[in-house]
Amino acid sequence: MVSVKIRFWILIALVTISGFSQGMLLPLLAVILEQNGVASSINGLHATGLYIGVLIASPFMEKPMRKFGFKPIILIGGILVFVSLALFPFWQALWFWFILRVMVGIGDHMLHFGTQTWVTTTVEKETRGRSIALYGLFFGAGFTLGPLMTRLLSVNEALPFLLSASLSVIVWSTMFFVRNRWPEDDDRTVQTSSSIKRFIKSGKIAWVAFLAPFGYGFMEASLHGVFPVYGMRIGHDVDILSLIIPCFAAGSLISQLPLGILSDRLGRRNVLLVVILGGALCFWLATFLEASVPALFLLFALSGMFVGSLFSLGISYMTDLLPKALLPAGNIMCGISFSLGSIGGPYIGGLFVQYVPGVSFFYVIVIMLVFLFGAILLKRERAVAS
Repeated sequence: MVSVKIRFWILIALVTISGFSQGMLLPLLAVILEQNGVASSINGLHATGLYIGVLIASPFMEKPMRKFGFKPIILIGGILVFVSLALFPFWQALWFWFILRVMVGIGDHMLHFGTQTWVTTTVEKETRGRSIALYGLFFGAGFTLGPLMTRLLSVNEALPFLLSASLSVIVWSTMFFVRNRWPEDDDRTVQTSSSIKRFIKSGKIAWVAFLAPFGYGFMEASLHGVFPVYGMRIGHDVDILSLIIPCFAAGSLISQLPLGILSDRLGRRNVLLVVILGGALCFWLATFLEASVPALFLLFALSGMFVGSLFSLGISYMTDLLPKALLPAGNIMCGISFSLGSIGGPYIGGLFVQYVPGVSFFYVIVIMLVFLFGAILLKRERAVAS
């Protein structure tokens, strides 16, 4: 079996290929459905299937992980992902693709929950921000490459799906060289409370940390699932959009690790407030410059440098706030928050594009980030007052 260091990098590789699959699937299906004449609201609603899968799976994963360990959860999740991806080209029907999206969502969440909990429960507190930033960095790297697969539609519509499925199988197979482990338990916490009670307890302690994954999910799913539709409607070419969208994830690659290290020194909360404000300003500027391709390239990259780290910063913040026995429940709550944001983002964005013509789609993201900033800021004021 492999060493602890190699195990860490295998987990990182798994989350990279998961990011690649998600980054490919959202814009790829959005473009195909738009080209087939599907309404933007239906297109956005269809994109929520991935995150509905996450919500379906979330309540049922903590107990199996405590019983069987991390490895079986990750292996089963990987199988669901690559089998579902391979099935997309065989039948182009809205309801069938929606079911496959849900299955990919379930599998991806099992992968994320297993790898994320394994990493957060084994890293040292002093380097927690750095380690989780690496986790987010490589997920972002996968997300950066994923949308580029839309360019393969001109070659063959099945090629992006089959390529992603093949890469998933290769990386997934490395898990057979990793020794299984189980999460740490506090006997009093585990024996005296149900999973639902642990979720509630985690929410009461760390709700402010869950806002960051919510915001990241809202923003990521909107940009990948709705912006391609909006971009085509305001006159941008599909090939150009497939290059603009990855700039957001590429920007996060530049800043993810420095922000993680900075959060170890300055505090997770302070860094969160700064990056959320910076991201809101970037998307506000995009409302005026959306017709300019060079401006979109620049603003997507800058916004990624700010808010592309929201998910990993939120996980680090949650890990700071919760005892180790509640980390599996906390990681599930991060996944649920991410999913709620990801479901709301494409649907609200799709409705906005369809029913509010002439107004920039980017206002949807600006309003969400302003809400996030205010909620985190108000939490601090109440804490000081009490």
